[in-house]
Amino acid sequence: MAGKHDQIAGSLIQDILSGHYRVDERLPSERDLATRFDANRGAVREAMKKLEQLGVAEVKPGGARVRDRSEASVDVISHMLEQGDLPDMRLVDQILVVVNGLMSVAAEQTLELAGDEEIEAIRKIANNMAAGIEDETVHTLARFELMQSIMLASNNLPLQLVARSLFEQFAPHLGVLSQYAITDHEAWAIFARQLDQALEKRDLPALRASFSGISNLNRETMMRAFEAARHGLGLEATSS
Repeated sequence: MAGKHDQIAGSLIQDILSGHYRVDERLPSERDLATRFDANRGAVREAMKKLEQLGVAEVKPGGARVRDRSEASVDVISHMLEQGDLPDMRLVDQILVVVNGLMSVAAEQTLELAGDEEIEAIRKIANNMAAGIEDETVHTLARFELMQSIMLASNNLPLQLVARSLFEQFAPHLGVLSQYAITDHEAWAIFARQLDQALEKRDLPALRASFSGISNLNRETMMRAFEAARHGLGLEATSS
């Protein structure tokens, strides 16, 4: 169960991200926040520590001021995704661009550094997908297994940590969108076949081409899901 300091921090974070407080603007005092949330000063200080850790506020003697979002920690993304009935479409697309880019780098490093056994294990998953998987749940698990196996085979720890942080913040906020997402299994089979052939031949340009196709497919699938979700939730008139 969330404590009082989490409630205070969550409210302030949403206020900052929504633009209620501008960059360099002073946040309410400890006394004002304690009164507003019916909390003690200790809970307020804990909340301010969280804001400082996330990088959305700078706490100094005498008060705290809002920092620019570009200076925030990557962990602020989960809070940004919580705003609105649906996550912000532009933000989701930007995250997909980054995640797909990380996966492409991981695949290139896998091609360069992974042993034959690791390559064969990845090819086996790609082959299964290339053969065609109709069941949506099975296909989702296969995609996750493919991406995870490539990420692990890259042996690039910084890349793995950044990708996992993004994914762990991103995935829990896709519940509504996932109901409207329709996976193009045929297109996935084509790209999986290309990926398998690129790995077999250790062909870097072909590998890049297959991941470019997968990246575009992921983004197109998500954008179509957004449009369907907006229609289903009656948000056309209020969404930008």
